[in-house]
Amino acid sequence: MTKPIVAVPADIRTLDGANWHAVQHQYVRAALNAAGVMAFIIPAFEEGYDTDAILDRVDGLLVSGSASNVHPSLYGVESRESDGPFDPARDATAIPLIRRAIDRAIPLLAICRGIQELNVALGGSLASEIHEQEGIWDHRKPAEVDRDGMYAIRQSVFVKEGSCIARIIGPGEIQVNSLHRQAIARTAPRLQVEAIAEDGTIEAVSVIDAKAFAVGVQWHPEYWAETDKPSNQIFAAFGDAAREYAAGKMQPAAVHESTL
Repeated sequence: MTKPIVAVPADIRTLDGANWHAVQHQYVRAALNAAGVMAFIIPAFEEGYDTDAILDRVDGLLVSGSASNVHPSLYGVESRESDGPFDPARDATAIPLIRRAIDRAIPLLAICRGIQELNVALGGSLASEIHEQEGIWDHRKPAEVDRDGMYAIRQSVFVKEGSCIARIIGPGEIQVNSLHRQAIARTAPRLQVEAIAEDGTIEAVSVIDAKAFAVGVQWHPEYWAETDKPSNQIFAAFGDAAREYAAGKMQPAAVHESTL
């Protein structure tokens, strides 16, 4: 059996005056080396996509983090310039893919911006600039550090007993690398909170009625997926789910004897 293929929606990035469809290397590296799957980058367009045509050809959906934020209009809030940057093509590509992947029982792992897109896709809302709220920590990336320092594992989160993630990495306190300005405000009705930070910020969710692996985390397991045990376990579980889905697609259709 060949390796399963997972779709990774791209961001739109501008370089030397040209638009590029891009995904950070750390996500596709983790997909290959920790999940054991191949990643296909899905270009981001605001219209014209056949979502099912994409999902027909893959065995999972990996929704990555990004420097951009989900546009507030998608969860019923008027946007402010400070809420940006925005990437409407990423929104228009990733959110329909999330909804249909869940409907079709295609394994889903959503990270950072991805967990926020998952929440919005299922009817939830987001809070901006959470560090300005009373009692909430500053979850933003540290200033003046290299990338390893930016993604250093330094924050406690608490995984709930009996949750989907607890079955993968165990319940209780773990250390993660969570860095973000936005977070889930109103949790979508179909999402179960799986883990929280000490200040109450939602750090992980799962889809309650999903027929396949469907998990979102606010932190960045992709960055240390080859060396950090909980990060590796999350990607390994996603890879196992993609392999199971791929194997199911390969089962031959039942042959029925004709009646003479």
